[in-house]
Amino acid sequence: MSDEERIYSIALTQVPGIGPIWACNLINAVGDAVSVFKRRGELPQLMKGATSRIVQALDCPQALQRAEKEYEFIVKNNIRCLTINEEAYPCRMRECDDAPIVLFYKGNAELNALRTINMVGTRNATDYGKQICLRFLNELSEQVPDVLVVSGLAYGIDIHAHRAALANNLSTVGVLAHGFDRIYPSVHRKTAVDMLAKGGLLTEFLTETNPDKHNFVSRNRIVAGICDATIVVESAAKGGSLITADIAESYHRDCFAFPGRVNDIYSVGCNQLIRDNKAILIQSAEDFVRAMCWDAELHPSKGENVQRLLFPDLNDEEQLVVSLLEKGDQQINTLVVTTDIPVHKMNSILFELEMKGVIRVLAGGMYQLLG
Repeated sequence: MSDEERIYSIALTQVPGIGPIWACNLINAVGDAVSVFKRRGELPQLMKGATSRIVQALDCPQALQRAEKEYEFIVKNNIRCLTINEEAYPCRMRECDDAPIVLFYKGNAELNALRTINMVGTRNATDYGKQICLRFLNELSEQVPDVLVVSGLAYGIDIHAHRAALANNLSTVGVLAHGFDRIYPSVHRKTAVDMLAKGGLLTEFLTETNPDKHNFVSRNRIVAGICDATIVVESAAKGGSLITADIAESYHRDCFAFPGRVNDIYSVGCNQLIRDNKAILIQSAEDFVRAMCWDAELHPSKGENVQRLLFPDLNDEEQLVVSLLEKGDQQINTLVVTTDIPVHKMNSILFELEMKGVIRVLAGGMYQLLG
């Protein structure tokens, strides 16, 4: 990916009236961000719905100037600029309709790790919530030592999830609601620095962006989008973690919640998610790993030298997955969206196909049909 493409991708995010969905559609229609600007006059012929208003909006030298300034900053500070068509861009996020066309990342964690979760919750974490973070991630580190833990670096459950991950030698990534010229809240700066050595920091926002309320809502979609599952630890009846849970559901990702006592204000949200069948009740890492079918992947009951059956007996859902993989390698979340099969069930289907010798798993949750 060229520096020019990265700069023009950043510039596209700064054009008034063009959000992430339109930006992505424009790139898909023309091929790259550079062409979106330089061939803007052709857009009405190349893309349905591209009006003269959009063409005029793209005549925006200020956006390019701002992008060049930002790119100078990220290069100077060794920050990676990941455009949506790059291999290093989070593949799970790419499958979401409102994926940002640019993400800024500093750290060493693999954003396309095979297993990725987020842990979110109230900013007013109780001792109960703090203990859940510690116990759950301690247990999870023993069962799935390569899992990536994502949260929002905020007060409460977020920061305790990050710290518990670090304490258990798990990679952890914080998604910011502002640019890389600050850390908010500032009291979490030390933890953020520690995360750079075992994880990282990620944002879609440019420098000089204030951590305003609406930015946290936008941030939540990235927290949900780059993960296989959302885990709500504690939540009041309303809060950002419930927004994250709703977004995760819209992305066809699994959602889990820890239950609490009915009279505890910061368990009301979790209990509601479970009651309304929006989240699966879990009480331990073992519950979670089993629900995600990760136990079957980690501890296969059959020998490793699995030979492909000449005529495998496939059910309808397995045959559907095979037919999609015949078109080429697919990421698990692409299969989930295309088939409308929940992630936990898709995991089970893919494991059965692997045991039958029909497919094999590749890095980053990609699956390949064997010849």
